[in-house]
Amino acid sequence: MAVSNDASESKAGELKAAPGTQGATAAKLSALFAGTMGPLIGLLLLCLALTLTTDTFLTVRNILNVLDQITVLGIMAIGMTLVILIGGIDLSVGSVLALAAMVMGFVSHPDYLNLGLAAGVVAALVVAGLCGLVSGLLVTVTRLPPFIATLAMMSVARGLANMITDGSQIVGFPDWFTSLSIIRHFGFLSVTVGVMMVLAIVFAIFLNYRAAGRSLYAIGGSAEVARLSGIPVKSLTNWVYAICAVLAGLAGIVLAARLDSVQPSSGLGYELDTIAAVVIGGASLSGGIGSIGGTAVGVLIIGVLRNGLNLLGVSPFIQQVVIGVVIALAVASDTWRRRAR
Repeated sequence: MAVSNDASESKAGELKAAPGTQGATAAKLSALFAGTMGPLIGLLLLCLALTLTTDTFLTVRNILNVLDQITVLGIMAIGMTLVILIGGIDLSVGSVLALAAMVMGFVSHPDYLNLGLAAGVVAALVVAGLCGLVSGLLVTVTRLPPFIATLAMMSVARGLANMITDGSQIVGFPDWFTSLSIIRHFGFLSVTVGVMMVLAIVFAIFLNYRAAGRSLYAIGGSAEVARLSGIPVKSLTNWVYAICAVLAGLAGIVLAARLDSVQPSSGLGYELDTIAAVVIGGASLSGGIGSIGGTAVGVLIIGVLRNGLNLLGVSPFIQQVVIGVVIALAVASDTWRRRAR
């Protein structure tokens, strides 16, 4: 009987623990997409409207095109999410993208240093990382506001990108490199889209399940409280800006694969789209609120909106107005949310 009672108690304990385990798992999964319900509903309504007003939107070919088109923005937005989470901003990502792409072209192309594409990619990512580190140091050491620090880096990086080839573009890369964005493995997934998805998963796990990732939320909530709690605020801030810049550099490499060329004017205005995607996805410009899942939804909203407007034949100038209105509404909703709290 004793054995039977012990077994019964053990089984009962397992039955009691199971709901708790399931609840913890559900909580962890919901954390990955915290605050995305509103943007997700908006995305679904947008897709529904475009499906009803166009014949080609809801086709496999068009959906795959949307995924290809958002790859560069998606990679950049992951880094921007980290920056905005700590209450910062990075206006230099578009210029860093151009600089990294030009460095890769200059180092690897036969008409210049001709050191091979691998060396060019490494050089591009290192230069991008250094740009981000300098931005971070300007914020943490010289106490410049992030807006001013990254605005200065935006100008410097764009100037350096033009100086490398005196403003000329570099055209022509190996076929295997350009095929990374063209060939669809398993019938739907290109390597560049796969890279974006892997990065999104990795950083979502980092933010939700690693101490350093959770610390970014604390810094965004209050940098001083985070510092008093033992969090290395300055070090993490430097790393965040460096990672954001590296991802911008990687986006420049992906863009080069898509276009089979690099030019110093690449990335103009990308910083605004990147910030918009993060904010539309539910992040707060004040810091401490946001998620990679929300950013992914924000990126999709911008990509789907642009694609749909093109399918409807809307003028590019009107598209700029529409995107601007969406950005204004996203920022306004963030303000309303904070006031409501």
